[in-house]
Amino acid sequence: MSSPIKFIITSPPIIYATRCVLGFLIGYELYIRFPEYELMWTLISIILVISPEGKDSRRLSIERFKSNLIGSIVGLFCLLLHAPTFSITILGILATIGICYIFKIMNMARVALVALLIIMVQPHFEQAEIAPFARIISVTLGCFIGLLITVLTSMGIRSLKRHYNIPLN
Repeated sequence: MSSPIKFIITSPPIIYATRCVLGFLIGYELYIRFPEYELMWTLISIILVISPEGKDSRRLSIERFKSNLIGSIVGLFCLLLHAPTFSITILGILATIGICYIFKIMNMARVALVALLIIMVQPHFEQAEIAPFARIISVTLGCFIGLLITVLTSMGIRSLKRHYNIPLN
């Protein structure tokens, strides 16, 4: 019995797949229950935050959470400056990269840029003026869920590794 458990808790693809499936199940349930909100961005953010790396998954998920917030906030400021245009989007891209550089999370700039573009794309529902705010909430919710899944599964895996005397690396 312990052999399959040991295999599962030491297999990065199984751990990552489990986290992604959990994230998808939670995000999809929210998406179905609240169709009036743009919760597909929550689903995307959950998957973006969950890390496939084994040993640094918690740190990387926190960095992805921060970068998602950076991209979302820059997107909001861009939209407060002017309606989304080519120039404003370029300005947002440059600002996002600059802020990621300042906060030393350039390895997560890609995630921040995705969040920026999520906020900047034109809304598909009637209340266009609240779309950026709704998307920031949606992205932040997804980041939080993804981070929570990573942290909780890491705690469970560490506990099982201790129980089975497997090095924590």
